[in-house]
Amino acid sequence: MSKLRPLLLASLLLCPAWAAAAQVDATRLSPLWGVPFAGILLSIALCPLLTPWFWHHHFGKVAAGWGLAFVVPFAVLFGAEAAGSALVHVLVEEYLPFVILITALFTVAGGIYIRGNLHGSPGLNTAILAIGAVLASFMGTTGASMLLIRPLIRANDNRRHTVHTVIFFIFIVSNAGGSLTPLGDPPLFLGFLQGVDFFWTVAHVFPETLFLVGSLLAIFYALDFHYYHRREEIRPVDPTPDTRGIGFDGARNFWLLAAIVGLVLLSGFWKSPVVFHLAGAELGLPDLVRDVGLVAVTFLSLKITPAPVHEANQFSWGPMQEVAKLFAGIFVTIVPVIAMLRAGPNGPFGPIIAAVTRADGTPDPAMYFWASGALSSFLDNAPTYLVFFNTAGGDAKVLMTQLAPVLAAISAGSVFMGANSYIGNAPNMMVKAIAEDRGVKMPSFFGYMAWSVGILVPLFLVMTFLWFR
Repeated sequence: MSKLRPLLLASLLLCPAWAAAAQVDATRLSPLWGVPFAGILLSIALCPLLTPWFWHHHFGKVAAGWGLAFVVPFAVLFGAEAAGSALVHVLVEEYLPFVILITALFTVAGGIYIRGNLHGSPGLNTAILAIGAVLASFMGTTGASMLLIRPLIRANDNRRHTVHTVIFFIFIVSNAGGSLTPLGDPPLFLGFLQGVDFFWTVAHVFPETLFLVGSLLAIFYALDFHYYHRREEIRPVDPTPDTRGIGFDGARNFWLLAAIVGLVLLSGFWKSPVVFHLAGAELGLPDLVRDVGLVAVTFLSLKITPAPVHEANQFSWGPMQEVAKLFAGIFVTIVPVIAMLRAGPNGPFGPIIAAVTRADGTPDPAMYFWASGALSSFLDNAPTYLVFFNTAGGDAKVLMTQLAPVLAAISAGSVFMGANSYIGNAPNMMVKAIAEDRGVKMPSFFGYMAWSVGILVPLFLVMTFLWFR
């Protein structure tokens, strides 16, 4: 018992009182429970910069360590049952469906090879980004990103400046483009499950999306035009030789992309009373069918895709493994942070919740936009959306009508500001990993944020004055 005393004393600092029940009152938690989450964020930000060799070989262990830094004290303080229930809940209901979906999209998109040697001129690059923005709302930001990032990098492999192209790709294709339908980004899909009409975001967030995507495309074209016309920008030898005309190898995977879209839609429209329980976690029959179907699609894609297609795409599981391991740590350590946010005005993060309400008690769309966006920059944007959706009342019919500006602000903030950091949205890190695997020297965590703060934040300020006042 004496060996446990220091751990118990440390646990007492995290909560003002013991709780024997499995249900933990989040209003009694201390913000110090957010330390493991802050730790994994700082590790992702600093370790690749300060200890690249260690991080490259041990990032999975670091993520697991931060996860244990939350789970072990939580188990000691609230009991193994509460800790196990929280862990099973986040793994079964949130993490596994997330990983299964992005694995399916990663695999299927990786089985499609856009052949031919595109030449990365400013016009072509801008066109690819625009096409990706459109595709993102129909096949998801992950699907569009995995489909187009490889040909975009290959098109620019004869140029000296390519980092800005990948950064703007993350801004536009991996985030902003997914703002128009529930298929585009997980936050909107959660809204769809809560009762928001499928085409509501198209009608109410389209002007904001058009402004943001249009502005980013214009800025990118100007920057890329500047680099393209500099001396010695084009390398004397193109690493990718000219081949036969533009086309698709592994095109059968397009049918599997359609199957993924169908499975996701099915899980949203199909209502079933059948629910499976596992240690307190609930798994509905539609969700189970979706996840099993996505696993089947993944294996089918691997089976029907010819080996030369994967070789041409330089397909490897490295980027997927990095995302899966890091987000496992993020999903576990984020549990107390989301719980404290959901505790509302009486919780540890009450000031954040109170900040989105005007003095007269009405919701402030501008504050909802920035609050949901700021948290979505570093937290998982799907539960963040849900927190502010519920903070604004949680009634989809009211939010779609009387409070439409508030719902638009929550939707836009959660999707658009996921581009503010590498961890704001899952495709961000996947694109970064693929780019680095192809030899592109991507900026550090804070280096990337210098780009996002310098380019995105001014556009968000303009959007605030135009739409969310």
